[in-house]
Parts: sequence; structure tokens; C-alpha cells
Amino acid sequence: MDYKFFVVMQIGVISSVCAAGTYTDKYDNVNLDEVLNNERLYRNYFNCLQGKGKCTLDGAILKEVIPSALKTDCALCSVRQKKGAEKVLIFLITKKPDDFKILEDKFDPEGVYRKKYEAQRKLVEEGKPIH
Repeated sequence: MDYKFFVVMQIGVISSVCAAGTYTDKYDNVNLDEVLNNERLYRNYFNCLQGKGKCTLDGAILKEVIPSALKTDCALCSVRQKKGAEKVLIFLITKKPDDFKILEDKFDPEGVYRKKYEAQRKLVEEGKPIH
């Protein structure tokens, strides 16, 4: 399954690529626990990402960045952003598996990334660290 697109939510919300060739750190201080554990905030981002709700500016940018993050294995992500993506991934797989499947189908309809990250998904399901 493809989890790297959850860099999306973590970056909280990535907004652009910096001159240094990495995603901006503008949203790195977003409290992911607050977003993930607040059903209203979570649902707003989820609806935006699946194309069924209004997007805030950061949500729209996040939605736009997901394909490149998937394609490049999050190559433009900082260490902090990668850790945040892992947190979001674990949350979705363990607490919102139906939502995970919906987003996975949207951002990886061909199953290309799903195959690539299958081992990581299994680690998460087993409660083991990804990296």
C-alpha cells in the first residue's frame, strides 16, 4: 500500500518547494496529533484530499504535492517531514483503514506504489517501526 502520500497530511501541509530543492518547512510545526485526533479537522483534510470538500490553501497545495511525493519516495521531504508522514501513515492504517483505502485508491489507482510499499505497510500493521 502506498503511504508516502500521507506526507501530504503531515507536511500539514506542504506549500511549495524551496530554492534548496526541498518542500517548504513553513508547516512543519503543525500539531499533527491535534489534526489527527480532532474529527472535524481530520475530516476537512480528508474530504479535501479525496476531492469531496473545500480545501484550505494548505490542503490544496498538499493535494497537489502528493503525486510527486509518491513518485520520488518523498525525496524532497526533510527528516522531520518523513517522521510526520510515518505518524500519519500509522494513524491511518491502524485507526482509519477505510479512509486509508479511499485515499490509496485515489492517489494510486494503478497500484504502482502499493506494491512498492507493501513491506512498510506490514511493519505498521505488526506495530514495528518503518525505518
